[in-house]
Amino acid sequence: MDTVTQPASPAIANSTTPTPPEPAALPIPPSIHVRAAITWLAIFPLVAVGMMASAPLMESWHPIFRAMVLTMVVVPTAVYVVLPRLFAAHGFLARRRTARR
Repeated sequence: MDTVTQPASPAIANSTTPTPPEPAALPIPPSIHVRAAITWLAIFPLVAVGMMASAPLMESWHPIFRAMVLTMVVVPTAVYVVLPRLFAAHGFLARRRTARR
């Protein structure tokens, strides 16, 4: 049977362990007020466009069902598509603003 020798671990082979790199500065999350404003900027246009687009199809529906269908489309669209892009844009602008100082 062949035996395979395992290489020595780097900690054993090298008695001087390298120091870990400095952690990158973590971005500061936006305040709750900024998050609320960004969320509103995502939701309001989606609801306005959704209401206008769905009005001819759902005119005779009960308002509760119209709201249910509209939110079933708007909320996932906002959470998975629009909000990540808006928060990324906000982060870009915040980093640019702090880099200027």
